[in-house]
Amino acid sequence: MDNAAVQQGKRATYPAYKPSGVEWLGDVPEHWEVNRAKAILARNDGGVWGEDFDDDGVIVLRSTEQTVGGEWNIVDPAKRRLTATEYAACRLREGDLVVTKSSGSSLHIGKTSIVTTEVESLNCCYSNFMQRLRVDPNAVPQFMWYVLNGELGRKQFDYFSSTTTGLANLNGEIIGNVTLSLPPLSEQRAIAVFLDRETARMDALIEKKRRQVELLQEKRSALISHAVTKGLDPNAPLKDSGIEWLGEVPEHWHTWKVTHGFQRLGSGTTPKSDNMDYYGGDIPWVTTSELRENVIEDTANEVTDAALRDYPGLRLYPAGTLLFAMYGATIGRMGILGVPATVNQACAAFVGPKHLTTKFTYYWLWMRRPTLIALSAGGGQPNLSQDDLREVRIPAPSIDEQLKIVQYIETELGGLDPLVQRISKSIDVLMEYRTALISAAVTGKIDVRGEVA
Repeated sequence: MDNAAVQQGKRATYPAYKPSGVEWLGDVPEHWEVNRAKAILARNDGGVWGEDFDDDGVIVLRSTEQTVGGEWNIVDPAKRRLTATEYAACRLREGDLVVTKSSGSSLHIGKTSIVTTEVESLNCCYSNFMQRLRVDPNAVPQFMWYVLNGELGRKQFDYFSSTTTGLANLNGEIIGNVTLSLPPLSEQRAIAVFLDRETARMDALIEKKRRQVELLQEKRSALISHAVTKGLDPNAPLKDSGIEWLGEVPEHWHTWKVTHGFQRLGSGTTPKSDNMDYYGGDIPWVTTSELRENVIEDTANEVTDAALRDYPGLRLYPAGTLLFAMYGATIGRMGILGVPATVNQACAAFVGPKHLTTKFTYYWLWMRRPTLIALSAGGGQPNLSQDDLREVRIPAPSIDEQLKIVQYIETELGGLDPLVQRISKSIDVLMEYRTALISAAVTGKIDVRGEVA
């Protein structure tokens, strides 16, 4: 959703505009100024590292205390020993803007938080991975927060942080050179008040919808978990499953190791990426990034017959094979092959169902996924092996009953999942509108003065 869409929402525009002289900024209200951020900054300072952590020291805020949206989330802040000079130089006060200039994630570069009364009362400083901006009397801090933490600022941060250094890092010079269109003080205040009100309304609605999604997801989880562990007959006699965390299962169910439930559990490999003889063929090659609880019909990359010939670990699996991500950021994600395909080494492939059907196993693993991931995280990064999965034991009824359970689950999900998708889509639309509204207001594409009492 762009600024034009916001304007089409029947909001007023300014009576006269002028060219900004900046191609991507376009026209701005005639009485607004176009300038660099540094023209209205009284301070533009880096933070402090300090000495060792000290429970009696000064709170030094880090980028981890900022959300991606620029709010504060101060739960367990670090404290460090600072000299009196360091403390005096970097102590934050209400109205200061704190920009993350270095982070392990590009999502966090440029996120900007404003120091509130509550934050100032902590008598805190900020780390050297952040930059403190203090506006002069010609600017309103809250207006500047919307500029820097909104689309106008973040896009410039993204561009300059990657083109000037080759890395996603900012510095005081880059931040000071952010281009903005600046209205008179009274309009800055009006815009800030308007955006505070409108974003609060949208945020409340977004939060309500997110809660609806959470409740539906909880219902979905409970439905699947009950069906694959207790079956469809509420009167069926139960027995101890022999699995401590699972408890009782129907008496007539049998517990199968994965190695008995399927003909084979395999994986794949990655042909050398610098050998073009191995890529660009017509054999799909699945990576864990393509596992999205989906049926996989095509892939981003295909391999050749030469790759299959030269790499014995690269096997062609039939359609219907269940795939499970064993490690990395996608651990636990699953998919089912809709076409014959090969896989990389991070995918486990459940091949040839015998006593366990593919779909029943899929839903059972989906239910158990949090447990598997928790068990895998003992050494830092979550990591499962084929041997770990071979030891998984799955209580299950007969094939016919498994098919009925799957049919029941998918009938029920046929009502739940589209509802979750619709609500999620409406959240996305609201988020897009929120971004567009902020951008339109701080660039003068809409005139909100008449909407502020």
